Amino acid sequence: MLSLSFSQVAGLAGTVLLVVAFGAWSSRKVRSAQGYSLNGRSAGAILIAGSISGTAVGGSSTVGTAQMAASFGLSGWWFTLGTGIALLVLAVFYARPLRRSGLETIPQYLTIPYGRSAGPLASLVSSLGILFSAVASALAGIHLMVAMFGLAPWLSAVVLVALVLAYGLFGGLKGAGVSGILKMAVLWLSLWIAGLYAAVSLAQLPDFDAQFPAFPWFSLWGRGAGETLYNLMSLIVGVVCTQTYVQAIYAASDTRVAAVGAATAALITIPIGLPSIAVGMFMHARHPELAPVLALPVYLIQYLPGVLGGIGLAGILISVVGSIAGLALGIGTMMANDIGRGLFGLTDDATILMINRACVLGVGAVSMLIALSALDSYVLDWNYMSMALRGAAVFLPLSLAVFCPGRLSAPWAIASMIGSTAAAVAVRLVVPLPINPLMTGLAVSAGVVGIGLLRGSATKRRDPPAA
Repeated sequence: MLSLSFSQVAGLAGTVLLVVAFGAWSSRKVRSAQGYSLNGRSAGAILIAGSISGTAVGGSSTVGTAQMAASFGLSGWWFTLGTGIALLVLAVFYARPLRRSGLETIPQYLTIPYGRSAGPLASLVSSLGILFSAVASALAGIHLMVAMFGLAPWLSAVVLVALVLAYGLFGGLKGAGVSGILKMAVLWLSLWIAGLYAAVSLAQLPDFDAQFPAFPWFSLWGRGAGETLYNLMSLIVGVVCTQTYVQAIYAASDTRVAAVGAATAALITIPIGLPSIAVGMFMHARHPELAPVLALPVYLIQYLPGVLGGIGLAGILISVVGSIAGLALGIGTMMANDIGRGLFGLTDDATILMINRACVLGVGAVSMLIALSALDSYVLDWNYMSMALRGAAVFLPLSLAVFCPGRLSAPWAIASMIGSTAAAVAVRLVVPLPINPLMTGLAVSAGVVGIGLLRGSATKRRDPPAA
């Protein structure tokens, strides 16, 4: 356990209470299912940016980035850099057509060209992938709680679940958006101050060049070009197919606001990894014996002034909690609408709202259990795996539905979703192979989709136009 001073505890507790209370107060009038999941489709660009960045910037973007930087240097930036690039892709190419549809979930969008069975299937596959992102933040949060308070890992998990419930159970998208705005302000202030301190300290090291040769420490390709490009592809594919981010697009007041909000979130997200990299590298030099996952929280405790260090710890803790809550909101919206409404025919608004809120508890609890079983794993590896699982199945069918509707028939789209998911899971979890699960899943999806498109073209050539 690291000893926290009174001022650090005060800064930590005060910041957490302020952000959670303000988010809860801002969403006090949420009473309906659509108000909970979409804020009544009246969100402005700032609220959308807060909701998206508040979920995207979680434990992986802070603790995970510093952890990776302590081992590999600048290549640890790829998660926030890649997430920002992916959000720009979402803003430029997908935001307007998705918002124009007036729907609520990605699976609902897929049911239009591919039939009713596509919705529940996409919901289940996407939910599994999103769950692994929640595991990444849970892993970072457990290590943070253990370092700060000396709690047992299981007790840390219980406290985090309680915070997730306080953060996201009642407010839905509006609460997540308002809290996300405050969270990003806290993180930007504390992390950039920490990063500047760390960068100055690094520059003063007498053996800096010996400790940090240009490669791999100052190369974006420090983990290898192949793995880096795979991770970037997984982020682009995964972000575009993540319900939580698209849900914020659906909540926008119009198509322009949707695009501007997503682009603003990208600009907020891209730089946030840089100060964590400086901290991770500094801690590698000064404390090589320290577990890399503790690099950022230990730095905030030992090297920043009291209250500021406490605010920084609060920012990381809120980023973990907010990310899990935002991801859970996405899963809950799909479960309520695509499974509850679509599969079981539920129509009662109170029941839909209850399912949505129950998923916040369920996702929080399950993600903590999985994280407890893998405490020594890399935080970012879980997130990259998450992107692969949810993106491989949905990306190509969704892109065709957005840009080339009617080209791919329903049986081929569904076969693509099933085959790509099975392939990605098989090479990672069932029979582990040295093959990227995203590339495997996308290759299977592309093969099935390609055959489906060729068969569709051949059928159209054979069938004469109606008289």
